[in-house]
Amino acid sequence: MPKGYWVTVYRSISDPQKLAAYAQLAPPAIAPFGGRYLARGTAAAAFEAGQKERIVMSEFPSVDKAIAAYRSPAYQNALKALGDGAVRDIRIVEGLD
Repeated sequence: MPKGYWVTVYRSISDPQKLAAYAQLAPPAIAPFGGRYLARGTAAAAFEAGQKERIVMSEFPSVDKAIAAYRSPAYQNALKALGDGAVRDIRIVEGLD
């Protein structure tokens, strides 16, 4: 079964304290689903319509696990902590292997 990946792109961050609160809650929320961070931070370079904002790439054992992690009560609690502190989008994609 192919792995699942979250690609989280931050369009803007308006409240670093809310982002910090989210950052404390998100890792333990995704861990039970096999989620792990592959990369996170400000983009080293941006091309075409890209923005040099924060980006996070997370790996899961499957797309189903990635979706379940997002929908989990623990992750939804992390999202509540983030609230309006950032504008971002999350895309879940299936790996090639």
